[in-house]
Amino acid sequence: MSPTRRCSRTACGRAAVMTLTYVYADQIAVLGPLATYAEPHAYDLCEAHSERLSAPRGWEVLRLAAPQPSGPSDDDLLALADAVREAGRPRPVTRTTPPDGPEVPGVRRGHLRVLGPDA
Repeated sequence: MSPTRRCSRTACGRAAVMTLTYVYADQIAVLGPLATYAEPHAYDLCEAHSERLSAPRGWEVLRLAAPQPSGPSDDDLLALADAVREAGRPRPVTRTTPPDGPEVPGVRRGHLRVLGPDA
């Protein structure tokens, strides 16, 4: 949908989703996806008006498939939400003894100092 292009029908302010053009030589009304640019001899229609479109007597209406909405599907959004919830869960903390033996009070381990109970 285009936020700046509105339905061409009088008194309709809804966003346009389809474009209507006429092929006068073949007496065909062509209703297709919203054109990239607004054309002076084409009519932009909202979803409601494009569904109720009828052509003059003796004319044929050719409805072209509307493009599928781009972007994530509902399943994609649910999978993403599940992944975020899983990543946000706290992990269980496991305490391990240093590889070179038990902790000794006052010994530096990297930037931290291990203090005993009497410190």
